[in-house]
Amino acid sequence: MSRAALLVLADGRFPAGGHAHSGGAEAAVKAGRVTGAASLEAFCRGRLHTAGLVSGALAAAAAVGVDPVALDAAADARTPSEALRGAARKLGRQLMRAARATWPSSELDALAREFPKGAHQPVVLGLAARAAGLGAVDAAYCSVYECVSGVASATVRLLSLDPFDATGVLARLAPEMDLVADRAVEAARRVVDEGVGGLPAGSAPLLEIGAEVHAAWAVRLFAS
Repeated sequence: MSRAALLVLADGRFPAGGHAHSGGAEAAVKAGRVTGAASLEAFCRGRLHTAGLVSGALAAAAAVGVDPVALDAAADARTPSEALRGAARKLGRQLMRAARATWPSSELDALAREFPKGAHQPVVLGLAARAAGLGAVDAAYCSVYECVSGVASATVRLLSLDPFDATGVLARLAPEMDLVADRAVEAARRVVDEGVGGLPAGSAPLLEIGAEVHAAWAVRLFAS
């Protein structure tokens, strides 16, 4: 296991396409739910404990070898919004390209053949972590951090928020990221014995609604 590989996978400069997505921040800013650092922190906290927990558990489960096709179906079932399902698959396709070029893997190749238009991003992330020699904990942390860091970066652009303030939000959320990553790994280990029904299914209705509204905009800065 290489901790340096985790840094490569979690680096915002890894060409996985995340920079084009706001994680729901663009819709939340327009709706007036995110206006500065305090509301950004509240938004990220809500996202962390719902979508972040689900994606972290999916990534951790893929990293320990749970069937990625079954995990992809579980991800679909936990994503009511068609717009979010589409975004997750686009991100998965881009991450797959980057991961296969960086850590060649027969498991990644097989998943790419199964889902030529893209598997759900957390599932691909977990397999990428596995290909890089990383484990469930690493995959969960990478997914959980990405869940909020992308939102913070997007808000800097959307609101001209001070980057120091946005980074401060992430630092204050660090203990909760630890908690969510731990819960995600626990869930992934249950899945090994109980099947994908043991995955969390945290609901975030405003994220789902915001994604559908955002997808209908004629002009937008981010893809989702």
